[in-house]
Amino acid sequence: MIENQKIRPAQVIGPLGEPLTVADLPPNTTRWVVRRKAEVVAAVNGGLLTIDEVCERYCLTLEEFASWQRAVDRSGMQGLRVTRIQHYRDLYERQQKF
Repeated sequence: MIENQKIRPAQVIGPLGEPLTVADLPPNTTRWVVRRKAEVVAAVNGGLLTIDEVCERYCLTLEEFASWQRAVDRSGMQGLRVTRIQHYRDLYERQQKF
């Protein structure tokens, strides 16, 4: 049975380079700031939580989490800023043309 269990890391590297554990993740929140979004994305990318666990824990849709992940992959933490999302989206589309 042990070989069928997934081994998860105790901690991963957070978006600012600090160690991040499950206890360090933001509590269930309605106000998502850039840092909190980036921490959740880093937790999933590092294997600390699964996408399903994140969606259930934070009441997110799969599409919403996927948009956060795309934003981090494309533009880093700055891509998660709601006020600048259109700017980074346009920038990414222009880069894809070349």
